[in-house]
Amino acid sequence: MKRMDRRRFIETSSAALGGAALGGWLAGCAPEGTGTPAKPAWKYAICNEIMQGWDWARQCRYAAETGYEGIEVAPFTLAGHVDDISRDRRAEIRGRAEEAGAPVLGLHWLLVTPEGLHTTTPDEALRRKSWDYVAKLAEFCADLGGKVMIFGSPGQRSSVGIPTEEAVEHLTNGLRDTAEAIASHGVQLLLEPLSSDQTDVINTLGEALAVVEAVNHPAVSTMFDFHNTADETRPLDELVHTYYEHIGHIQIQEMDGAYLGTGDAEAAYVPAMRAFRDKGYDKWVSLEVFDFEPGPERIATASMATLQRMEAAL
Repeated sequence: MKRMDRRRFIETSSAALGGAALGGWLAGCAPEGTGTPAKPAWKYAICNEIMQGWDWARQCRYAAETGYEGIEVAPFTLAGHVDDISRDRRAEIRGRAEEAGAPVLGLHWLLVTPEGLHTTTPDEALRRKSWDYVAKLAEFCADLGGKVMIFGSPGQRSSVGIPTEEAVEHLTNGLRDTAEAIASHGVQLLLEPLSSDQTDVINTLGEALAVVEAVNHPAVSTMFDFHNTADETRPLDELVHTYYEHIGHIQIQEMDGAYLGTGDAEAAYVPAMRAFRDKGYDKWVSLEVFDFEPGPERIATASMATLQRMEAAL
């Protein structure tokens, strides 16, 4: 059922093309008064769990060789607990990435490990432990050279035996209490809206913004993930225009979570990507997929080729 919702959403977004054929977009649309399309200022990155199983140096080299200019790290791929990663090892991770030409931009999948963390549970001691770990992750992120932490982690924020509203209150309070510690490391936490088939806590950009405004700290904002727009009711480009000032990061993949080029993203995402371009978005666009079966080489290369075609369509 959720996939049907995404399909309808894609169709709505495609309608925003005004009936123009994809070929017309691929010819390029120049800003008024110029002869060539404006090149977007963003940079492409890849999430490292796509390459899990490869040693870190190989991940960095392959990312750069394939055209990605940065790496987004899932901490669980490096260790079960960040305290187990020494200062020397952190420096090595950072150095390898920068040497390869694909520096670490930040973290995502924050609370997969250690097991048992939960940020909205009625258990106050466990909440405190979980938010303390978020603060540790901010330090880890900074040690790797990263600037953003994407807070998805549906299993660690969903309500557990309490009303959703109460869980959101716990989330808001936890973010408010931890924001200064995050900021002290020069890092920003971006609350990720997730589809309602994953969690009942923060499913839309509007809900995310309500929390961000309640926290009211520059270290806490939100982001845009194409896959997780299933509960939105407006076209993607309208969402960009409405929430742009609060969007600190983009994650991209097909709407079903597969690598780019296997579905309709190449056409359907053009209005939203054009909106980001026109707004002057100059941060990262990270490839994050959820089906690793095709293998890292296929996922990375096919997705980059699709990103390049999408960019040409702007």
